Amino acid sequence: MNGMDTFTRWLNNWLSDHLHLSGTQLMYAKIPVLLLGIFIVCVIAWWIIKRVIISTVYKIFLRTKITWDDILVKRRVFDKLAAIVPALIISSSSSYIFEDFPVVARYVAALSDIFIIGVITWVIISLLTVTDDVLSNTDALKEKPISSYIQVIKIFVYFISGILILSALLGKSPLYFLTAMGAMTAVLILIFKDTILGFVASIEISVYDMIRVGDWIEMPDYNADGDVISINLNTVKVQNWDKTITTIPTYAFISDSFKNWRGMSESGGRRIKRAIYLKMSSFKFCDESMINRFKQYRLLRSYIADKEQEIEIHNRQLKNDSAVKVNVRRLTNIGIFRIYATKYLEENERINHGMTCMVRQLAPTSKGLPLEIYCFSADQRWVYYEGIMADIFDHLITVASEFDLEIFEEPTGKDWLGRSGHKEN
Repeated sequence: MNGMDTFTRWLNNWLSDHLHLSGTQLMYAKIPVLLLGIFIVCVIAWWIIKRVIISTVYKIFLRTKITWDDILVKRRVFDKLAAIVPALIISSSSSYIFEDFPVVARYVAALSDIFIIGVITWVIISLLTVTDDVLSNTDALKEKPISSYIQVIKIFVYFISGILILSALLGKSPLYFLTAMGAMTAVLILIFKDTILGFVASIEISVYDMIRVGDWIEMPDYNADGDVISINLNTVKVQNWDKTITTIPTYAFISDSFKNWRGMSESGGRRIKRAIYLKMSSFKFCDESMINRFKQYRLLRSYIADKEQEIEIHNRQLKNDSAVKVNVRRLTNIGIFRIYATKYLEENERINHGMTCMVRQLAPTSKGLPLEIYCFSADQRWVYYEGIMADIFDHLITVASEFDLEIFEEPTGKDWLGRSGHKEN
C-alpha cells in the first residue's frame, strides 16, 4: 500500500511540524488518527459495495426468469460477502498503523484474518443452504435426502475453518494441526459416531430408495406410525396419525426393521383382508324351497342355473347309487353364500378389479368357520378405504341370515340368562 505509506509519512511530518511531537508522543498520537481514517475508509467501502454494487446485482437477479438466483437474494448471500472488504482493508493496513508496535500489528492482522475466514465460512454455508433449497425443490431430487449430504459438507467446511482459524491465531501451518488430528482419529470417530453412521445410512437410504419424504412408515420399536416429514443426517422425523412427531436415528432404518406403505400407495389399491366367522351348526344342504328363494337373488340366478344343470348331469350318472344321499351332489347354503359374496365384490365399482379379489375359507376354529374377504379398494385414502370396507361387511353380515347362516359372537350375560329361563324385568 504505497498510498498508506505516503500518508503515514505525511502524518508524521505534520504532527512533528505543527504539534512539535516526537519520539514516544508521536508514536501514540498518530494511532487514533490512523484508526479513525481506516474506519472512515472501511465504512465508505462497505457502503459502496453493499448499497450500490450488491443492490444492483440483486435487482438484476430478481428480473431474471431463473429461480435459483432469487434464493441467493432471499438468503442475502452477497451481504455477508461485503463484510470481507473492511476486514481486508484492516488486515493490509495494520502493519502501517502499528508499525511502532509489531506485536500489536501481528495480533490485529491475525484477528483480521480470522474474521475473513469466518466471513468466507459464513458465505460458503449460505451457498450450501441455497444449494440445498434448489436441489430439494427439483423434481428429480425432491424425495432424496439431499439435506443429509449438505450437512456433511457443512461439517467439513466448519472443520477446515476451525483449522485455519487456529493456524492464524497461533501462527502455525495448517498441516501441523492436521498431523495432530491424526493422533486423535479414534477420539474423533467416537465423537462423530452418530454423524458417521447417519451419513452411511443416508447413502444407503438414497441408493436403495428405502424411504422418501411423504412416505407412510410403521416402526413399532420407536412407536412411529405416520408420514415422513424430513430426512436429515442424524434423524428422520415422522408425524404420527395422532399429530405427534417421532424422531428416529437415521441409521435405525438400516439396523432395524420397518414397514413402508409406499408400495400400497403406488399399486392403485389398498388391501382389504378381514373374515366373517360363521357358525358351522348353521351349515346345511339346500332344499327346493331354499333353491327357489336363492334364484330370486339377481347375483345368483345364472350361477344356480348352471350349477343345477351340472349337478343333474352328475347325479344322473350315479344311477342306483343316487338312492344314497351321501353320494348325491347338492348345493349348500355356505357355498352359495360364498359365491354371492364373490359376485357382490365383482360388481362393486369401488373395488380395484385389476388386483386379486376372492372370498375364501380359512381353517375352522373354535369360533366357527372364517370366511375371508380378500380384495383391494380402488381408493387408498384412509377415510374412503375404511368406508368401502365397512360398506362391504355391513352388507354381507346383514345378508347372511337370508342364507340361513348365523354369525358367531361371544355369548353375553343376557344370553346365559335367556338359556337359564330368566327374563329381564
